[in-house]
Amino acid sequence: MLDRRGMGGGGLALGGGGLGVVGLVVYLLISALGGGGGGIGPLGNLDGRASGGVPLSQCRTGAQANKQEDCAILADINSIQRFWSRELSGYEQAQTVFFTGSTDTGCGYATADVGPFYCPVDKRVYIDLGFFDQLQSRFGAQGGPFAEAYVLAHEYGHHVQDLTGALTNTGQQGATGRSVRTELQADCYSGVWASHATQTGYIVGLTEADIAQALDAAAAVGDDRIQARTRGQVDPETWTHGSSAQRQHWFRVGFKTGKPSACDTFHAQL
Repeated sequence: MLDRRGMGGGGLALGGGGLGVVGLVVYLLISALGGGGGGIGPLGNLDGRASGGVPLSQCRTGAQANKQEDCAILADINSIQRFWSRELSGYEQAQTVFFTGSTDTGCGYATADVGPFYCPVDKRVYIDLGFFDQLQSRFGAQGGPFAEAYVLAHEYGHHVQDLTGALTNTGQQGATGRSVRTELQADCYSGVWASHATQTGYIVGLTEADIAQALDAAAAVGDDRIQARTRGQVDPETWTHGSSAQRQHWFRVGFKTGKPSACDTFHAQL
């Protein structure tokens, strides 16, 4: 993991509204599964400091994860990557980059306005942790640790798509277009991970309230809800991520089945 917070970056604004496409192919996804759990080991290259001045490399206990957002997010990421490493043959871990304001990526300069995203060029997940505050203040979600985990698991779902060749030709908009189907599959993959999260050793005590946080976050970033809040009208022909109901449905599919094979949104009736 890399921590670029405070380093700044390029000032070019790409995308916007906390959702959308950035640079070449950069996707937002909202996923957060909190909970803490067992020991938190380092993941990839750890650099920088967590909130409160604690080095990220020292985020190793469930108690730390329960007290510090950075450590909780590190636990989520470790859990997500441990699951997919076991589930997907040939899985390659993706590094996560924390940043503030803006940063340089393999997909070009990006600002915090685009929300969390995955860049397939450098195969990294980027996140400004301030987005989780916006999830509540701007998008109307209830928030919570598992809402944050849903966002992260969604982005890593894009990484899985990238590795399996599904992250192609995503530009088609519309309620049943390729872009929406891509995003809904990532939502489904986040649900699959949630179904197995406690088995990874990093998440414990997953409850119905946790799942409710994830579902609430998924609904908050539905295209229909965002358009209604920002435009006062809904236009399904311009959707890129799916409706609130669609996003919740596919997270539930993944969570209830626990099987990536159940996430074939590209051939399903949406």
